[in-house]
Amino acid sequence: MTTIAGLPAHALLVHAIVVLAPLVALLEILCGFWPAARRRLVWLVLALAAVTTVLTPITTEAGEWLLKSGGQPRPILLEHAERGDWMIYFSVALLVVAVAQAVLHVLEGRSDAPRKVATVVVAVVALVVGVSSIVTVVRIGDAGAQAVWGERG
Repeated sequence: MTTIAGLPAHALLVHAIVVLAPLVALLEILCGFWPAARRRLVWLVLALAAVTTVLTPITTEAGEWLLKSGGQPRPILLEHAERGDWMIYFSVALLVVAVAQAVLHVLEGRSDAPRKVATVVVAVVALVVGVSSIVTVVRIGDAGAQAVWGERG
């Protein structure tokens, strides 16, 4: 996918990632540390994480097309593209956490000690993955904004 209604697809799709990835990250952290939130939101979070994971490579491919179609790229554009290539790993990590939280939700009726340990581990992983995903989105977006509007060449 290179264009949507005549506009570069990357410029449109990137906004979905910029909203969805941090939203999924924050919801996973919330679900990790607040069981009532997990009971209410777990399936929504799983769906949003899946959409994010599907949209990430589509967005990066559209960005690669845009980069190649624009002539000689400036160094900041190359930095943006390089950072963007890492987003798939964070999207997959968000999906894995969402799946783990869904499994915990299904097993919630059981009161065995290993499940309690798993709940704590998943909550900590959700925090680490969530924060690192948000930081990554900000870093990618900053390089993209610098490439479009900034003074860095």
